[in-house]
Amino acid sequence: MFDLATRDIKYLPGVGPQRASVLNKELGIYSLHDLLYYFPYKYVDRSRIYYIQEIDGTMPYIQLKGEILSFETAGEGRQRRLIAHFSDGTGVVDLVWFQGIKYLVGKYKVHQEYIVFGKPTFFNGRINMAHPDIDSASDLKLSSMGLQPYYNTTEKMKRSSLNSHAIEKMMNTVVQQLHEPLPETLSPVILAEHHLIPLTEALVNIHFPANPDLLRKAQYRLKFEELFYVQLNILRYAKDRQRKYRGYIFERVGEVFNTFYSRNLPFELTNAQKRVLKEIRKDVGSGKQMNRLLQGDVGSGKTLVALMSMLMALDNGYQACMMAPTEILANQHYETIRELLYGMEVRVELLTGSVKGKRREAILAGLLTGDIHILIGTHAVIEDTVNFASLGLAVIDEQHRFGVAQRARLWTKNVQPPHVLVMTATPIPRTLAMTLYGDLDVSVIDELPPGRKPIVTLHQFDSRRISLYQSMHKQITEGRQVYIVYPLIKESEKIDLKNLEEGYLHICEEFPECRVCKVHGKMKPAEKDAQMQLFVSGEAQIMVATTVIEVGVNVPNASVMVIENAERFGLSQLHQLRGRVGRGADQSYCILVTGYKLAEDTRKRLEIMVRTNDGFEIAEADLKLRGPGDLEGTQQSGIAFDLKIADIARDGQLLQYVREVAQTVVDADPHGMLPENEVLWRQLKALRKTNVNWAAIS
Repeated sequence: MFDLATRDIKYLPGVGPQRASVLNKELGIYSLHDLLYYFPYKYVDRSRIYYIQEIDGTMPYIQLKGEILSFETAGEGRQRRLIAHFSDGTGVVDLVWFQGIKYLVGKYKVHQEYIVFGKPTFFNGRINMAHPDIDSASDLKLSSMGLQPYYNTTEKMKRSSLNSHAIEKMMNTVVQQLHEPLPETLSPVILAEHHLIPLTEALVNIHFPANPDLLRKAQYRLKFEELFYVQLNILRYAKDRQRKYRGYIFERVGEVFNTFYSRNLPFELTNAQKRVLKEIRKDVGSGKQMNRLLQGDVGSGKTLVALMSMLMALDNGYQACMMAPTEILANQHYETIRELLYGMEVRVELLTGSVKGKRREAILAGLLTGDIHILIGTHAVIEDTVNFASLGLAVIDEQHRFGVAQRARLWTKNVQPPHVLVMTATPIPRTLAMTLYGDLDVSVIDELPPGRKPIVTLHQFDSRRISLYQSMHKQITEGRQVYIVYPLIKESEKIDLKNLEEGYLHICEEFPECRVCKVHGKMKPAEKDAQMQLFVSGEAQIMVATTVIEVGVNVPNASVMVIENAERFGLSQLHQLRGRVGRGADQSYCILVTGYKLAEDTRKRLEIMVRTNDGFEIAEADLKLRGPGDLEGTQQSGIAFDLKIADIARDGQLLQYVREVAQTVVDADPHGMLPENEVLWRQLKALRKTNVNWAAIS
């Protein structure tokens, strides 16, 4: 059997050096193996007429033959749509159009026979086809081809006449060359237990499925395998680490913790906080090194839980440190924690890039002698010059993820790695957390402390500025502060900055009695901090800013957040921004300002924001609307590997299932020595060599 991975694509008939170079550059296809793993994005079945009664929710594009029974319109304004009820005698489907309504009503006649071609989907319990092709029944030509694959291509490819049809022909040539089965990439046990079809059959049917059933089997087999190896990699890594690294054992909860609990605790802990503290207590007492991700919405009391975990370390004779992504945030944690520990014999110090000279030397010395109990800082904490007497717990407040490499540097600060607690205010759906942070155990704080009022979110069109400004004036007279946020997105940075500058001048004119400060990422750090300080101290009543403020600024007096061009932000980002208000006891408001013209999924995003304050519900919706690569708001993929066929948003259940399968393999064969798993470990090794930055995954 020839090895597909070593066969250069340029030697495939019909390709040659020139087309090969386009395929290399545009799609990263170098070998026949790469080509075979370039999967179609849709399938079209023009080979037969389907009956409506046969349709289920997983069909490709198909054709139906029947007549329109009646037309109706639904919805108002941009939501307005035309619905035609179409029947072939075995059932009814709704044909739906959002554009060209007048033209369509005149064009198609009721009770005439048509061929309708489109992709059926289920919506509210009915079968829909959106914007189908409609032809007269006399024009019907059936193709002999079964399900025809369609491939994504780029503009450059089309210029070299590499369109979907050309790729289909190349694929066909490769498939014709598969005279014997390819070597299997999963073990016989897994194939049999999970009813998976063989690899060769799956690859042939993903490109040229004879029928929808075989297509489903091929997709299932390939998705299963892809997600299985992602999970196997993460779980094996976690298992190795548990084996290699013992954790410090915090045997007791002692005086420091108990004094804080009985004397300094500002309010009764919520049940969620108590539950999470129990989970942490169990970890640090187990002898294994803790690696836990603490998720909780803005304001849910993560910092308090982190502090109480650090006090457990102190009670057992260890030091603790906390890392934050920015100086402002590190300062804030420092202030908060000093306030919480008021009157206790615990020494807390702050170490950031701007702490220099004698002050810095004193801190470094205090860490080595153990006089400093808790260190709070930025990345400066992991520099080589910073050493501890005995670091037992590191808390990482990683708004936008400290990578694995940085976490690993913390481990060198002691003989054994300290326990690690990672905090995030970006709620991550379970499926994604299992993939991005598969090596971490997850704890969730899912209730707000008492006395916090939920933020009221409103959507307003920009034509209603006058009433918006009136309500802002009212809040400011009552002594509150206001954020106004503008988008700043790389593609249109110049226009965005111009909008921000114009917005700033406009607000200064509208609110002559107020001090207005402005902050954006292009400013020098010192300038930015000075402006932020004006707002934090209450000297400025209004802050005009880009999204730089989403990271953790705590101004309890700010009760209004106005988000301009809200349609340009992702859901998770809108939720993060909204979390900047509502930190005091006053009722807070978040106002999403947009123009009238909105795309369908933008409208959905805004509706979700207005409806709920639940970060997890929002993150789930975001994942479904935008896919996983874009969770942070700007296109910075959180996933270090390229999923070719699985989709984390849609295949969440399968991900959960394969994780259990992978867990069974790792538990039964922790050293990778069992002969029946040889193929699995070999394949994992091959994958690690190729397309994947696996190190970044865990």
